[in-house]
Amino acid sequence: MVPKIRLFIRNTKDFRPFFREVKHGEKRILATARFIEIGSFIFVVMLLKKISLTQYKNQTALQLAFDAKINCFIGHNGRGKTNILDAIYHLSLGKSYFNPITTQNVQFGQDFFILEGVFEKNQREEKINCSFKKGQKKVLKRNGKTYEKIAEHIGLIPLVMISPADRDLIVEGSSTRRKFIDGVIGQTDGQYLNLLLEYLKVVAQRNALLKYFALNRTFDATALEVYDGQLDRLGTPIFEKRKAFLTQFMPIVQERYAQISQARETASIVYESPLHEKDFPNLLAAALKKDRAVQFSTVGVHKDDLGFTLDDMPLKTYGSQGQQKSFLIALKLAQFDYLREKHGLPPLVLLDDIFDKLDQTRVTEIIRLLSQEDFGQLFISDTHEDRTLEALKASGSSYQLFNLNQPI
Repeated sequence: MVPKIRLFIRNTKDFRPFFREVKHGEKRILATARFIEIGSFIFVVMLLKKISLTQYKNQTALQLAFDAKINCFIGHNGRGKTNILDAIYHLSLGKSYFNPITTQNVQFGQDFFILEGVFEKNQREEKINCSFKKGQKKVLKRNGKTYEKIAEHIGLIPLVMISPADRDLIVEGSSTRRKFIDGVIGQTDGQYLNLLLEYLKVVAQRNALLKYFALNRTFDATALEVYDGQLDRLGTPIFEKRKAFLTQFMPIVQERYAQISQARETASIVYESPLHEKDFPNLLAAALKKDRAVQFSTVGVHKDDLGFTLDDMPLKTYGSQGQQKSFLIALKLAQFDYLREKHGLPPLVLLDDIFDKLDQTRVTEIIRLLSQEDFGQLFISDTHEDRTLEALKASGSSYQLFNLNQPI
């Protein structure tokens, strides 16, 4: 029986980089290697067709139409390359990658911003609008309909950002690493995102109660038990989902790191949580005395961490700069692989100024890798036009170059 194959594309010539040609009986068809192995598949091309920025950071008014494969923004520092990538991220995930405080994304001297993007997914046009006015709530719309909660939008447009700021995953505190794992799971599991948001609200309420006890020199065990029960109800499934995710995710990281490092070391991620040893009720009971003293909740999934290691040695302490950079690239490529597997389509990939201090050979190799058939639409920012243009030509893919040093 011939497998049913649906390819949601308009012009196979435009999307040739996504496919390879295979023989099926007497016919030749275009297919992706990943899905053809299971006999039948649905391969959906997703892309950002155009974007509009109004009073977003340093962009007063900008409209751009994009190539289906590679789009590169060239310009001196301060020209707004990163801001365009951040606008794409903002439309995809409902928030800025670099500025979590929404007011900081409004152009200086103005009181609002508007972002508009036209995506194509499942052979359907998706118009996403994000606007914010100082003193009011951010508004996110899909095809003219306002989301009640921005979290409802997460996962519609899967995306991976690779940036120099990713080094914070290694050198900064545990909250940065939790943000990473929560972001990846949240793009594929709406229930997880809802559990996490509700859990964090309960933590804030429990902390307020602990401060009230200290301020008024009182204590009500019954009142605290109400919050403890909610933390158990919400936190335990979060812990289990994180464990399940890392079981799937870590082998992908190890494979990607082995590719990059020629298998010199073995990469690993350790999920650090006291919930491995104690359940939530016992954990909270053991920490009660300390929680009352410091007036906040010291244990729970909001305090968990990820340990990055090479050959079982801490990456932060013993990894060289090259090893750390290789680990981060492997981590983000693994994120791409995971999202592609879960969504059944390649997510958008944003590369923000990652070519700094790399020679031409490495720049060309990275672009060649990311323009292969199993990768989707790619957005790049760089300061050097010559090296980027050389790499783009060598990739053999279609591309669009935007020079921000000149009027667009």
